[in-house]
Amino acid sequence: MLTIRRIYDHYSPANKLSLEYCKELLISQSGLTTEAVEEIFLKAKNQFAERFRQLILVAEIKNNHAIGVLIASHFPKENFFFVDHLASDPKRSGINGALYERLREEATATGVDGIFIDRPAEDSSKDEVQRKRNISWLRFFEKYGVRPMAETNYATQRKDGSISHLLFETPSRQPSLPTKSAKKIVKAILESKFGKVCSPEYLKSVVASIKGDIVTQRSPQFIKKEVYIEIKKTLPSDKKIGLIVNEGHNIHHIRDKGYVESPVRVKSILKELDKVKIFEKFPAKNYPDSWIEAVHYPEFLAFLKKVCASAIDDEVLYPEIFPKRFPNRIPLKPEHQIGYYCIDSTTPIHANAFKAARAAANCALTAADQVIGGRQMSYALVRPPGHHAERKYFGGFCYLNSNAIAANYLSKKGKVVILDIDYHHGNGQQNIFYKRSDVYTISIHGDPVYVYPNFTGFADERGVEEGTGYNLNIPLKNGTDGRAYRKGLAVAIDEIKKYEPTYLVIALGLDTAAGDPTGTWLLSPQDFTENGRLLAKLNLPTLIVQEGGYNTRDLGINARHFFEGLWEGFYR
Repeated sequence: MLTIRRIYDHYSPANKLSLEYCKELLISQSGLTTEAVEEIFLKAKNQFAERFRQLILVAEIKNNHAIGVLIASHFPKENFFFVDHLASDPKRSGINGALYERLREEATATGVDGIFIDRPAEDSSKDEVQRKRNISWLRFFEKYGVRPMAETNYATQRKDGSISHLLFETPSRQPSLPTKSAKKIVKAILESKFGKVCSPEYLKSVVASIKGDIVTQRSPQFIKKEVYIEIKKTLPSDKKIGLIVNEGHNIHHIRDKGYVESPVRVKSILKELDKVKIFEKFPAKNYPDSWIEAVHYPEFLAFLKKVCASAIDDEVLYPEIFPKRFPNRIPLKPEHQIGYYCIDSTTPIHANAFKAARAAANCALTAADQVIGGRQMSYALVRPPGHHAERKYFGGFCYLNSNAIAANYLSKKGKVVILDIDYHHGNGQQNIFYKRSDVYTISIHGDPVYVYPNFTGFADERGVEEGTGYNLNIPLKNGTDGRAYRKGLAVAIDEIKKYEPTYLVIALGLDTAAGDPTGTWLLSPQDFTENGRLLAKLNLPTLIVQEGGYNTRDLGINARHFFEGLWEGFYR
């Protein structure tokens, strides 16, 4: 299947692979040297350039094999896009068109005044093959209503003997541009893109030749009937957040009075997410047990499967005996083992607890694969949550640690940070990765002196052995508001930047909101928006896994605000 997407970083494994294919395409199709192509991509990495910033669009087939590439420059001051390079596999048809249409969508979303392209004029070469190639490109762009600027001196000879047209189109589809804007744009293009081959006299001549109130396009030369390909105004798929929902979560339903981890949580979140068009839903895939066993002890998994299978229908089994003084003597009966493997007295066993948790892990792994494949953000909307589940223990409504399972999966491709922003400490992933340096675990949570799970989450817990320094706890006091929270978030963000991970996993707890029955903090919907924006500025491929949040009246609203902030912070 063909995928068109934008490359936002040059360091994730998927993007590195895709860019290598892109380099080969430019060398083979554009006649550029290897050194010239390396220089192009080196410049494209610089997102702090003053005059323009470059964006890269790729057309990919399986395994990030790029068969087409478009590189364009965004000039924010003059407010336009300039197409630098467009190349694709000559054995494939329609790739250049798909890439250019994707650029038009980007231009519409950005709100630029137009897209500009410098192409050799029809008769600029005496070589017949080159002449036909020039005409072919001009015909290609004319299909989109992109035609040369008329009645200017642009198509006159430059220092190197070349003669080019400046093609353009505007989002409004008007074949004209105000003269004032046109002069600024032409000057910016010639100075920044063709300074070596354009003399000062040529530049002055071209700018001076732009007269009147508007600059128009040349009349169509190759397509006589003006039926042009329209600009799409929908959000491109690659800019949407992948959404993987644990569709079978409602099989796990504890009906005991006061048990707040209920199926309605997912429904309330989806209701609000449906109001914004920044998500694309995907089904979960199945993954082998080996990825679960890499994070949780086999004997714990065997217990969980067996004890859940022993529960009848909606029977709920709570731990009654906690044999902590005799850790080497595991009780024989499964119902007695519940207390051996559980960290609290409020997380019961239900017939479908393991099935729902295992499906949640599949969702998180599916979302992880999307991020590995090049999608910038993917969200596993799951229940039951998982961040309290340790290697050998369950508790806090959690049975399997989905975010840790996904983080371990991602760690095979590069360094990972898990940022837990639930109200309660992420003791599960801390326990799982405490001796490792390839997964940095960070948790911002309520002070464990007062807040569950009480026995972990203190600031002096920094990891051991190889993991020393790769666990960070940021406990905050009761009554923390948005401003105080962001001070803690700033510390976490600084640590993430220093670590330079390949991937970011966000364990998303929404129980930090004002009014949550399990929390004491005072975060508003606007605080969630701002927190999302700040995390987006990390510019990392990001997997979000749902954890807590139990005020179902406001749960969806806060989720929507967080994702709106995350999306806007990244793409706008």
